[in-house]
Amino acid sequence: MIGKISTPYGEHAQPLLYYLFGPGRREEHTDPHIVAGWRHPVDLEPPLRPDGKRDFTKLTGLLLQPQAALGRRACARPVWHCSMRAAPDDRMLSDDEWAQIAHEVIDRTGLSPYGQEDEAVRWVAVRHGDDHIHLVAMLARQDGGKPSLSWERYKVRAACLAAEQRYGLRSTAPADHTAAHCPTRAENEKAARLGLDEAPRITLRRQVTTAAAAAGSEDEFFTRLDHAGVLVRKRFSVTSPGQVTGYSVALPGDTAKDGGPVWYGGGKLAADLSWPKLQQRWAPRRAMAGAQLTPEERNAVWDHATRTVADAAVQIRAMAWTDPAAAADAAWATSDTLHVAAAILGSHILRQAADAYDRAARSPHGRIPPPSPAGNQLRHAARLLSAFAYLTGDRSLPPIVFITRLAALAEAVAGLRESQQHAAQAAAALRAAERLHAAAHPAPSAQPGPAQRASTAAQLAGLSFPTPAAPGRDPSPPGLPGPDPGSPQSPRKPSQPRPRGPSR
Repeated sequence: MIGKISTPYGEHAQPLLYYLFGPGRREEHTDPHIVAGWRHPVDLEPPLRPDGKRDFTKLTGLLLQPQAALGRRACARPVWHCSMRAAPDDRMLSDDEWAQIAHEVIDRTGLSPYGQEDEAVRWVAVRHGDDHIHLVAMLARQDGGKPSLSWERYKVRAACLAAEQRYGLRSTAPADHTAAHCPTRAENEKAARLGLDEAPRITLRRQVTTAAAAAGSEDEFFTRLDHAGVLVRKRFSVTSPGQVTGYSVALPGDTAKDGGPVWYGGGKLAADLSWPKLQQRWAPRRAMAGAQLTPEERNAVWDHATRTVADAAVQIRAMAWTDPAAAADAAWATSDTLHVAAAILGSHILRQAADAYDRAARSPHGRIPPPSPAGNQLRHAARLLSAFAYLTGDRSLPPIVFITRLAALAEAVAGLRESQQHAAQAAAALRAAERLHAAAHPAPSAQPGPAQRASTAAQLAGLSFPTPAAPGRDPSPPGLPGPDPGSPQSPRKPSQPRPRGPSR
């Protein structure tokens, strides 16, 4: 179960109530009703007018009374809003069960502790869907004070974990700061208006991660970002001119209201993309010595990378219980190899696998693991692929074997994260492994007409990793795998009518 507190807090409660009891943006709200509150839900439910619309006059007035009593001491943004959502595969909870979860959240956060319903804040929990509820509370206590909201997000997270145990829901990981920053709703809506496939934040995170994986120094990192068409703004030291202390990136065409680029700092893209964390990638102690490749040896880059990935999977499985720190460094370096491979081969499925794996690579709370031989070898292989893979004469069987080994490596990382009881990272590694298996063994095309079947490994690789089309030709030849079945673009079936549970 996931709980999300809306920030910043709201200014007015009535518009939020209108939305929660309304049809929703896409007619997704069904049977909106109150399941819990500071009073019995029956006493708080907004009645229906003769025209069929809700009358919020009484409910809004009751919610605003303590706020009005505070006068000048009242909060400028007094509306606290939190959504609680169960996993898609969880069983459907009853109204009584959702009511108990709502009371638990309100109690743990200190908004309305048990036994203080007449002194604490006024609040309601609205359910308008099968799998989630919305909690709305006014930040004004009925006894004339204001509630304390210290560590509210951690307390909501603790309430979610308790609900998972009590009702047998899908187990989620505690907050460990390994998740990347998600695009805001405004960013997603802007991307939709501009016709973009994804929000600029996601594109920039992928570009920066790929550049960092392929670069061996600061200068090479910025050069690769420039070649990728990313705008870069460096921040320099005041005391040591010329020393870079930070950076921001932007996409051309992504502009703010003033017409300037929308800049994102590296740390706002992902915890391991901040400038101090990137510098640790290029520290001399992480360098992997290797002989200069001859022209003949360059054709064996795929074989070298495949052996490195296979060896890393074996070492991670062996070190999961004996040396978790070294295994964590190899898991972190696996992300570099995935992003570089996706960029080189131009595979949409590989790109999805690299994005899905990102969280599995990160250690809790943004810690950078100490360097290890397995991690250094993976980073070295990623840089070799980035530098010399375009010279490889045969792009058929070697990439398929390489991707199969990558899938096994991701599964090894999933086992490592499970042994460390990091459920979110383990799930991310398994999602990446599924996509890698799909890339190595693509499903046959279902388009009408003569079916194109791969009779050789070279043809199979050509269908999964097409070469760039020549000018004037269709860049999407027949047989190219379509969108990932797990993509958010998949249509969602309408939900069936839900039986109304008993009120609490």
